[in-house]
Amino acid sequence: MLPCKRPAVFLSLAVLLTSLTACANSPVAKNLEQSLAADPQLQNNPIVFGEAKGNKPQAQQNESMVQLPADFPKDIPLYPNAKLEEVTPTNGSENTISTRWLSSDPSNFIADFYRSQFQTNNWQILQQPTDEAGGTFEARRNDLLLKVSIQPQSVTNATPNQPQTATELRIEYAPNSTVTIQPTNPNETTSEIPKPGDSQFIGPVSPTNLAAQPGNTSGSQTTPTTTSAQEFNDLNKAPEEWRQYVQDLAALGVLSIESQPTKSNIATTNQFEPSKIVTRREYARWLVAANNAMYASNPAKQIRLALESTQPAFSDVSKTDPDFRVIQGLAEAGLIPSPLSGDSTTVLFRPDAPLTREQLLLWKLPLDTRQALPSANLDAVKQTWGFQDAGKIDPKALRAVLADFQNAEQSNIRRVFGYTTLFQPKKPVTRAEAAAALWYFGTQGEGVSAAEALKLKRSQT
Repeated sequence: MLPCKRPAVFLSLAVLLTSLTACANSPVAKNLEQSLAADPQLQNNPIVFGEAKGNKPQAQQNESMVQLPADFPKDIPLYPNAKLEEVTPTNGSENTISTRWLSSDPSNFIADFYRSQFQTNNWQILQQPTDEAGGTFEARRNDLLLKVSIQPQSVTNATPNQPQTATELRIEYAPNSTVTIQPTNPNETTSEIPKPGDSQFIGPVSPTNLAAQPGNTSGSQTTPTTTSAQEFNDLNKAPEEWRQYVQDLAALGVLSIESQPTKSNIATTNQFEPSKIVTRREYARWLVAANNAMYASNPAKQIRLALESTQPAFSDVSKTDPDFRVIQGLAEAGLIPSPLSGDSTTVLFRPDAPLTREQLLLWKLPLDTRQALPSANLDAVKQTWGFQDAGKIDPKALRAVLADFQNAEQSNIRRVFGYTTLFQPKKPVTRAEAAAALWYFGTQGEGVSAAEALKLKRSQT
């Protein structure tokens, strides 16, 4: 029976194929063809099974489309959480490049970052912000001149996940030391190379009014030069309680600030800039000059300047430095920490770094007491001064802080900072504050002020 069924099957298939061929253009055939056709979406968008759709690459919104110049100096520190927005040449200068960045971090975070980077990597800090809300750094390293401006901003149309505040960061750099960073006012530009005495000059200058400064004879330590009185026309900007201190010291000729020409270059003006941060170099120079002027008639209490042939105590203050003899003299007298005094790790003086409050006292107190500073610990300083932040004071400076308390009303802390329960040992010192500290040398009841030294000087002329 099975062999008889095969012809019937073949006959059925033949009839079906004939029907489909005959009805190829009929509506029924078209519907059947469409139902068996492949999905056109799968043809146009093939999917690999097992691959998630979310893995498709997308453009990163946080990546900047702006690129730094190929010759951007590697020494310039870049804030990690900042996005580069723009790179442009500075107006009026072909050699100065300006880069603009945006960051979601607070401005004080960014300022602390750059302050730490500059100090750690031996940048010469020419200017730094005094306001936590923002400000400008100016720094130099080798032939690189750098300006970092930090300015907080508010975000008007913030996205759901975007902070409401931001910080704009501008980095301007000039790779050639003969090029100065342009002033804030774009109309004040110059194509001339600034020289000492010009308002745009940045760099060390030789002191001209250093009291008891030796002459050019390398073998002499005590040949004094005549000091002349200084007149500053911006002392009205100094707080009234410090103004007289600056005037007395200026009359003694110990504050060596160079005269700078006005914009018209017709007349010259002496600017003391009392609110400007004083550098370690300047304070060392003033400290020696003030001490020697106060004790002009007592050579035993004067500080001897180092010989030009002396081996430098600090690797960053060479014999050619204009303040070498002053800084080296302080080191050889044991008045500042150095390898000569047993501080083997203090191999850098950092002459252009800001002077801090604790350093002001550490250098000055030995010249007040004229004897070894007393032993001190944290508890002793807390019990005497009552400073809430006594734990932040460097252990080397604790002795000076404690010794200063014993000077009662003539203490440097009381004269300079008044009544305070916060010492803020790492806070930079202004020029006016430094002058207030140098106005008096000695202890309570036994010392000399700049006013008394000035009277004696005038009586001898």
